[in-house]
Amino acid sequence: MAAGDAAAVVVVFDFDKTIIEWDSDHWVITELGAADAFSRLRPTMRWNPLMDRMMAELHAQGRSADDIRECLRSAPLDAHVLSAIRTASALGCDLRVVSDANAFFIETVLEHHGVLGCFSEISTNPARVDGDGRLRISPFHDPDSSPHGCSLCPDNMCKGKIIERIQATANGKRHFIYIGDGRGDYCPSLKLGEGDYVMPKENHPLWNLISSNTQLLKAEVHPWKNGEELEKTLLKLVNKVINPPAQASQFECKCDMSNPVSTEVGHHQALRVPH
Repeated sequence: MAAGDAAAVVVVFDFDKTIIEWDSDHWVITELGAADAFSRLRPTMRWNPLMDRMMAELHAQGRSADDIRECLRSAPLDAHVLSAIRTASALGCDLRVVSDANAFFIETVLEHHGVLGCFSEISTNPARVDGDGRLRISPFHDPDSSPHGCSLCPDNMCKGKIIERIQATANGKRHFIYIGDGRGDYCPSLKLGEGDYVMPKENHPLWNLISSNTQLLKAEVHPWKNGEELEKTLLKLVNKVINPPAQASQFECKCDMSNPVSTEVGHHQALRVPH
């Protein structure tokens, strides 16, 4: 890869507890008063269909899709994470989201903070508002019609398969930086190779799994604890790859918010953000 070729750097972000400090599902359920129903149903359902059911509960309580949007917009997001996204985008990196949240939640938050257009693709569970005004959430990998077969991942999404698809389009000519925190981020971390980097959030499941046997990973491991460390570590790695380093202050975010992506996608379909 030529020096200064930031377009050959793919930065993959998880969403919950990575881009945002909180879990978006729990935030909506708690803030909109559905915690009791969640506690009652949690022992009987898998997470993805449970969240679809929780959206039905909120709808039955008179909560609209706009209420959910406003709830998500009210949640805090670390300014350092926003700065990291804007700077990496301005440098020319290819930014993507791979998350087991859902399209409606992710797009609402990123658009509200003005960074939706910084991402070329969002791979997550599809979401749409139906004719009755109820938010519906579906699995990315349908466990009934198209099971992914990975024992490391939840049945509705294998992030490792998503990373393999992205890698296949790169023809080995791109460097990957993967940032995450959860158990579901372990499988894609194992798919990374030499010259790639994984950034696990310290004292979270991904960090614990990596620490249990570091020999299983080919990528370099660079942990972080908070938004400030995420920003510093990410930009250090980007600058390392594109050598010589670029000064973040020389760039402005090139996010294009004129054409936000649709909140409805089909199974196995990633959201592409037009620029």
